[in-house]
Amino acid sequence: MSETSHSDPEYIVEYADGPLVGTAERRYLVGGKVDDRIGAVAAIEGLESLFWYVAGEERTVNGERHVSYHFDAPDSDPVETDKDEESL
Repeated sequence: MSETSHSDPEYIVEYADGPLVGTAERRYLVGGKVDDRIGAVAAIEGLESLFWYVAGEERTVNGERHVSYHFDAPDSDPVETDKDEESL
């Protein structure tokens, strides 16, 4: 088993834009590397959608690896909601 240059097996994903802007989550490093592209499922106004994000800037904060991810709109589900939906 090879040793990675970073001892922490996790990193912090920061969603920089798109529908998940301002949120963050922890993910595991795979082979000591962050994911180049990640998918996230989220419910926007009650409609479950799949959103794709691509890795950007990396930095270390308080000894933890943080990676900024940017919204990949062309490959993601639309963010629009159904205009005919009735409210309760």
